[in-house]
Amino acid sequence: MTLIREYFNEAFSRFGLFVCVLYIAVAILAPIFSPYNPWENNMGADGTLARLQPPSAQFLLGTTVYGQDVLSQLLLGTKQALIVGGVTALIVGIIGTNVGLIAGYYGGTVDEVLMRITDFVYAIPFLPFMMIVSAFIGRSTTIVIAAMALIFWRTAARVVRAQVLTLKTRPYVTAARASGASDFRIMYVHLLPNIVPLGMLYLIFSAALAIINEASLSFIGLGDPNSLSWGLMLNQAFVTGSIRVAWWWVVPPGAALMLLLVGIYFLCRGFEERANPRLKVKR
Repeated sequence: MTLIREYFNEAFSRFGLFVCVLYIAVAILAPIFSPYNPWENNMGADGTLARLQPPSAQFLLGTTVYGQDVLSQLLLGTKQALIVGGVTALIVGIIGTNVGLIAGYYGGTVDEVLMRITDFVYAIPFLPFMMIVSAFIGRSTTIVIAAMALIFWRTAARVVRAQVLTLKTRPYVTAARASGASDFRIMYVHLLPNIVPLGMLYLIFSAALAIINEASLSFIGLGDPNSLSWGLMLNQAFVTGSIRVAWWWVVPPGAALMLLLVGIYFLCRGFEERANPRLKVKR
């Protein structure tokens, strides 16, 4: 509780934590509370296909042009968003933190090589890269996550490196080196704990970036067509022309995506103040 209070000591960060926990709960419980199979073509009360039915007692958020229940798709799409965001952020955090830590600590040739690799990754435009990947490898969720992680670690690496360049000159690092501590121990026992708040900040930012990019890729047809997501819902509404008439098919996934991203960015407030105490509001 003390740790939670320390990181989330203002209303914005607590609201972000609440939103993220709520979405995690929805993702876990979605298979239980979804009223229909999200891929099923449902029939209306008159026995015909429930095509573009507005919200009603039978379909709380209406149906798609294929007679599929929008509420069920919305609930199941939460899982896809969190999986993509969480896994991508974890990989980005591991790669970015280690690259920045090693480059900043060793400096010299090691730093030069790693930072030039980082510069090369910065030069890769994400959307054309994903078009090439989807054309030659495929469009599965695993491939989308791997492609985003391969690109998004670059910012975390640069920020962590800058922090390590400052920390490695501190007296406690000099004392550890004088006592015979190995480079590995200095990096991962003495330096790493001091860059965790900064690393967590960029890890959460990476999750938000991954979620919005996965939705964007699905919307333009470069996502996994076999995994239900909010972007796929918007894509189907657009390609069928229903986006102009079936607001209940468009607004819920858009609102769910917006609220999740707002929650994630508010969640970052706690880690941002922890990483940079000068940002704290005096109370």
